[in-house]
Amino acid sequence: MGRGEFLRNILLLAGGAFLDPGILRCRGHAADLPADRTSGKPREAEKIKIYSAAQEGYVMEEKVHKTEKEWKDQLTPEQFQITRKKGTERPYTGKYLNNKEKGVYQCVCCGTDLFRSETKYDSRTGWPSFYTPIDEVNVRTETDRSWFMKRVEVLCSRCDAHLGHVFEDGPKPTGLRYCINSAALSFAGKEKTGK
Repeated sequence: MGRGEFLRNILLLAGGAFLDPGILRCRGHAADLPADRTSGKPREAEKIKIYSAAQEGYVMEEKVHKTEKEWKDQLTPEQFQITRKKGTERPYTGKYLNNKEKGVYQCVCCGTDLFRSETKYDSRTGWPSFYTPIDEVNVRTETDRSWFMKRVEVLCSRCDAHLGHVFEDGPKPTGLRYCINSAALSFAGKEKTGK
């Protein structure tokens, strides 16, 4: 924790913000967001910019926040374990490993476009691999220090789903290998995307 973050936390604690149950609900639905203290009106949901393959451009979408129960109701047990608990499917078992159809791979949790089929390649690692995301704004990365090693985790920018990891041993032009779990993806074929 940096000095600035530490001081911010001290100021918040002094102001009683940590005692406000409304603050603790911030990760719920837009309707559950705490009211603005001055106007009493519900706060607006957070919006982020993402790239849409269907619209061939950037759109503003609401950040997706759901409870663990809501995710469990929406996802299969495997999808939940991988996307919400940072799991990994067994190599060579994912349904998209050998998929050769043209289209767009999307986040199984929120439908955000993540990768184009044209950037998929056979990395011989046992997981679907891509050399670049559909757009840099649609994914984000974090340092992952689990399993006694340092890796770079790939997450969906819109719903924070764990997708997989990115490595620097991929093909040209990027030299990157986005090693992604099939269970974190859904696939929209060319007939659905028009691309």
